[in-house]
Amino acid sequence: MCVTCGCGGDHQHTHTHDDNHQHDAHDHHHANHDIVNLESEILAENNKFAAQNRSFFQAHQALAVNFLSSPGSGKTTLLEETIKLMSSTHPIYVIEGDQHTELDANRIRNAGAEAYQIQTGKACHLDGHMVGHALEHLVIKDNSFVFIENVGNLICPALFDLGEHAKVVLISVTEGEDKPLKYPDMFFGADLVIITKVDLLPYLKFDINACEANIRKINSKAKIFQVSASNGQGFEAWINWLHSAKAYLS
Repeated sequence: MCVTCGCGGDHQHTHTHDDNHQHDAHDHHHANHDIVNLESEILAENNKFAAQNRSFFQAHQALAVNFLSSPGSGKTTLLEETIKLMSSTHPIYVIEGDQHTELDANRIRNAGAEAYQIQTGKACHLDGHMVGHALEHLVIKDNSFVFIENVGNLICPALFDLGEHAKVVLISVTEGEDKPLKYPDMFFGADLVIITKVDLLPYLKFDINACEANIRKINSKAKIFQVSASNGQGFEAWINWLHSAKAYLS
């Protein structure tokens, strides 16, 4: 079970009914009210930690970017290529979120950036407290970039502010172009949507124009880039976007 939001719990339950037992709608109303109150309390507590993280990033003039997507969309690969292009001129730090292992953190270190791995166990997302704890293990230099690779999940991570300056959502061409409509909360909160693995388009029945249209139905303000880590397509626009976002902090 997710220790923060409860989304991974066992939702199956059984009732033992007496012959004369009747459900009271009032009881269900109270149960729903309690759930809403609990969620509000959890998010309010998270927001306190997120505010602390945001103050930390501001004090160091560090651009913090939260990367979100379903598993396998190419977040780690995008970060590896980004590090190779930028690490010679800017300090880069990466906070990795996965259920288990240090596999992605090791990939990031091999690419040339300092990384801290958060192993979330049963939790399906990162939260403000986890990120704050990770920052205690990284010596963040001023005028740097902090990339947060969230757990691969299109639902729960959308709820939790980490103190980041920007949310970047990835969707690969190996996924359905209707995914933005199925998971609107994730795409609604995006500052930038990156469509990845576009070099595979000739081999797939993925309608990239329909995908972009669906993104705009949910979020008309988000920028959209088409990117391939294999052939470099779209990386100039992506790197320029990062520099522009960084300049906005100054």
